[in-house]
Amino acid sequence: MIKLRQVTKYYHPNTYALHDVNLHIKDGEFVCVIGQSGTGKTTLVKILTAEEEPTHGQIIVGGWDITRISQRDVPIFRRQVGVIYQDFKLLQQKTIFENIAFALQVCGTARRVIDKVVPQVLKVVGLETKSSRYPGQLSGGEQQRVGIARALIHHPQILLADEPTGNLDTINTREIVELLRKINELGTTVLLVTHDKDVVNLLKKRVITLDNGRVVSDQLMGKYVL
Repeated sequence: MIKLRQVTKYYHPNTYALHDVNLHIKDGEFVCVIGQSGTGKTTLVKILTAEEEPTHGQIIVGGWDITRISQRDVPIFRRQVGVIYQDFKLLQQKTIFENIAFALQVCGTARRVIDKVVPQVLKVVGLETKSSRYPGQLSGGEQQRVGIARALIHHPQILLADEPTGNLDTINTREIVELLRKINELGTTVLLVTHDKDVVNLLKKRVITLDNGRVVSDQLMGKYVL
């Protein structure tokens, strides 16, 4: 569950990235956040992952009040929120298996657990036969699947996808959208940030529109056109 109560993010000298935002996203929902560049979408993701603090307001994510969270607890909180990025953020010198395993190694997870869990998430994203390959040997769509697998490695309650199809062609975009839909159907809350109207139209889910840092629309869409 995600709740934002009168959340404002102000950057000096005179910029409001978010202004008095109120949102409630329920467990198990699939929600798209849309808007043109500079409307506050990226700031919203950074605030929801405790990368940045709001200037005003309260934010509850998965039971955590992250406006009051201690730095000590931030790593624990982030394991409950998986994040997918537009540019994949893969380690080029590591294999696909190693890229995903790394997220567990930094938490001190035992090797036997890593050897069990990594193949499971690779199967979810359809890459179980490519674990020994390197990112450069995969297509863009496959690299994004690795990014999704890495985001799922801690079995997060919430998955934040920040423009996950921005670098992909139409076919790979459709495949990633369907994979996110599948993950949502398995019980994970998905928040998809995008400016791609085709992605929104494929999903036909709840759509929150940001403009100049404000929520200007929040509705269940059959079809949306930017």
